[in-house]
Amino acid sequence: MNGPALYCKIPPLAGATIWLNRRTSGRSAAEENGVRVSGLAKPRPWLFRLARGVAVAILVVLLLPYLLVPLYRVINPVSTLMLWRWAKGARVERSFVPIARMAPALPITVIASEDGRFCTHRGVDWRELRERLEDVEDIGEARAVSTITQQTAKNLFLWPGRSFLRKGLELPLALWIDLVLPKWRVLEIYLNIAEWGPNGQFGAEAGSRYAFNKSVRSLTPYEAALLAAVLPNPRRRSAKQPGPAVRRLAVIYAVRGAAQAPLAFCVRSAKLAKMARLGRGPGLDPRDPL
Repeated sequence: MNGPALYCKIPPLAGATIWLNRRTSGRSAAEENGVRVSGLAKPRPWLFRLARGVAVAILVVLLLPYLLVPLYRVINPVSTLMLWRWAKGARVERSFVPIARMAPALPITVIASEDGRFCTHRGVDWRELRERLEDVEDIGEARAVSTITQQTAKNLFLWPGRSFLRKGLELPLALWIDLVLPKWRVLEIYLNIAEWGPNGQFGAEAGSRYAFNKSVRSLTPYEAALLAAVLPNPRRRSAKQPGPAVRRLAVIYAVRGAAQAPLAFCVRSAKLAKMARLGRGPGLDPRDPL
């Protein structure tokens, strides 16, 4: 009775041949029987191209401000809010005025009211930020700490409103602006792109003409203080028709500006240099506090 047992055995050589054929063919039994195996999905090249394109676009958007800042030594920039209003067809009134042709009280008063250590910090006032963090209970309140350089960075490249994302983008931009541009140029740009009126008035010249119907070079110290008082919110505060709170702030800022004029030494040197180049011009008396 050995016949049936011998008949069912598969010779070792034949089994090895079958195994080798299966390995070399690269097809599973299910594939041979017409069953589709999902397994690992094949990569879709268009998804990788899309992700790479999005990453490159984000990188360009993040790096573009750092490439533009050195150009602003000689090019007078506009703000993102101005661009947004132009895109919507809204009114934009703006006339760029060199800082040497502004009333000397305005840069001093703005520094005294907005950023007393402007001439000494490197774009970010870490001391003020640290003190504010120690004083406030909610870390969100510390987001209001913003130097003139930070506000310039926000106005040039970012959006209004408070958020940790914007602040995270703003800090390195402020450090870069302070590194690349001289202090007087940072302040000059800020004074010419800040929103200074309720209906598209941008820059000190437009703000001065709207509020006082005169050029910024003719401002009195009190008028300069009124303009500084409305800077945080020119749509709700008015230098043209100041309320009690704005008038009170203006008095404080005028006194502070007169007392803290030496804090503007970084602007004084720039103005004296421009005096040498221009040789004349309104408000360029060497005896003025700048």
